[in-house]
Amino acid sequence: MLTLDPKDLKTAQVHQYLLHAVAPRPIAFASTIDADGNVNVSPFSFFNVFSANPPVVIFSPARSGRTGHTKNTLDNVRVVPEVVINIVNYDLVQQVSLASTEYPKGVNEFVKAGLTEEPSLKVKPPRVKESPVQLECVVKDIVELGTQGGAGNLVIAEVVMIHVSENILDPETNMIDQHKIDVVGRLGGDWYSRNSGASLFKVAKPLTTIGIGVDQLPAYVRNSKVLTGNHLGQLGNVERLPDEEAVLHYRNSGAINEAFEMYGQHREKLEEHLHHIAARLLDEGNVHEAWLVLMATH
Repeated sequence: MLTLDPKDLKTAQVHQYLLHAVAPRPIAFASTIDADGNVNVSPFSFFNVFSANPPVVIFSPARSGRTGHTKNTLDNVRVVPEVVINIVNYDLVQQVSLASTEYPKGVNEFVKAGLTEEPSLKVKPPRVKESPVQLECVVKDIVELGTQGGAGNLVIAEVVMIHVSENILDPETNMIDQHKIDVVGRLGGDWYSRNSGASLFKVAKPLTTIGIGVDQLPAYVRNSKVLTGNHLGQLGNVERLPDEEAVLHYRNSGAINEAFEMYGQHREKLEEHLHHIAARLLDEGNVHEAWLVLMATH
């Protein structure tokens, strides 16, 4: 493994290692306004939500790695401590990229990127009409992390108004549909990720149940040459193993007869084949049946 001390690297190298590794990152398309009323909108991927009560988001306009100068966005929120965080989806990403161009102060990126200003209700900066979710925020604090090039500045902002496009809502729950919002994430270099379609998957959260844990898995499962760490995590997230009656009923159902017919006389090959079947079931999210398969010979 390559082991690096940031103090031995150039800032640009540290930047590249971190941004390629810590990814994908959500993008805050931040619209601000200066004391003279000039509007600015610019994307920042050092961004996330940090509290729901009170609702707080934080983004970081870092100083230029080349010049050490601060961003117009940071200068603006220091004099007018308000910002709108516009969420970026796939339909918006090219215009967002264009808006990241370092235009001179006073140039309106809304115009340059062909975006529409939408008046906010509680803050002065306008919203990006094309954005699927817009968060009007009041800046509560700014934490300067350094004065050298590449240093971040944490803009801590409280959300005071939320706007959500009806086009991305689930009609039954009236909540955001993760498939419809089609958000993008920032990676290293020129790379982005699109969070939709086959790239979306669910992982059951152990909120109401206490999983038995990987340490409690039978040795023949824990030491499998087929099952991955992800598979073991899924198997360890159950509260209890299927009982003998359920396993016997499954074994007699004929679901895995072919495996026994092919490898019944070769226990190691049978077990390996069953582990492959279980792996496919786990990839499909069928944890219970995967356990029945794994326990069929024990």
